[in-house]
Amino acid sequence: MRRKTTDQERAEFAEAFKEARPHRPVAKASAKPAKKPGRTGGLDGNTADRLRKGEVEPDGRIDLHGMTEAVAHRALLAMLRGTQRRGGKLVLVITGKGARDSDPHAPFDMERERSSRGVLKSAVPRWLKEPDFAPLIADHRAAHRRHGGSGALYVYLRKPPRG
Repeated sequence: MRRKTTDQERAEFAEAFKEARPHRPVAKASAKPAKKPGRTGGLDGNTADRLRKGEVEPDGRIDLHGMTEAVAHRALLAMLRGTQRRGGKLVLVITGKGARDSDPHAPFDMERERSSRGVLKSAVPRWLKEPDFAPLIADHRAAHRRHGGSGALYVYLRKPPRG
């Protein structure tokens, strides 16, 4: 049986997060012209549209179901590096959607939250911004329904560095 969170723990949690600040300062608005609609990340409009419609077949695919975070992190990094080295551009990363049976009105429970939200589904987009991953990634987005929808991501890779 799971332990209930006490009122004191909730108060301490709220107090600790009251003073939370972002790690990086928020970038101020620049005088650069706005991007054209449909152009995001490192993709041109045509590629972005084809991804949105599910018309691009991935060059690689990795299913992270059942992996721990540490194992999934290493496997994903190795997969992306290998696909980029071979000249591939698009990798389908299957994270899963997480459990769907959680009651939205139930009291907050850290263990239930961790197990029901889909740890990898929330972790992978965060990993893609880390220093080891960021140089590889041109863009990422939810996959088309035919490739797994919200339980999967398209990761579009940059061209490999010359040299």
